[in-house]
Amino acid sequence: MSEPNPYPGDAYTWGPPQQPGHPPTAGSGDQGYGCPAYGAAPAYGYPQPLPESAAQPGPGYGVPGAGTVPVLTLGDITVMNDSVVTPSGTLPLKGAVWTATDMSHTEERIPPVAIVLAIVFALLCLIGLLFLLMKEKRTTGFIQVTVTSGGRYHATMIPAMGPHTFPGVMGQVNAARSMSA
Repeated sequence: MSEPNPYPGDAYTWGPPQQPGHPPTAGSGDQGYGCPAYGAAPAYGYPQPLPESAAQPGPGYGVPGAGTVPVLTLGDITVMNDSVVTPSGTLPLKGAVWTATDMSHTEERIPPVAIVLAIVFALLCLIGLLFLLMKEKRTTGFIQVTVTSGGRYHATMIPAMGPHTFPGVMGQVNAARSMSA
């Protein structure tokens, strides 16, 4: 830093342009930092105002029986009263074909705690071998739910939390099937 300033003159000329005689004040919105000025074009991260037509709800908005009320949700599939909304698009509910496939499995094993207790108590008495009768069940995998309607297809994977997950999902799929008929 032994060299002189290569930019002679005012050292504070960098930054957004300023109006002469008016130093920027905090929160004024015209200094280029913070919130945009009123009436300015919205910047990235700031919500844009909705057009007049989008700000007013349409007919049947929020009324039970209208197509805008979610009835049930299976993963990322949402079933409305008259349509099925998926990330790949909206499908007609009438005539939709639903499929659920159980791709989970439950395994039963001896926990490591039981093995350690069996070894410790086997040295003291033979009763310790009864710890080997301890079992734990662990369910892993997914349940795949697919819907086909209007020439479109969508599949979602629901994680299996236990052996009770598949019957719960099948109840929801059967409800969706009855609505599709």
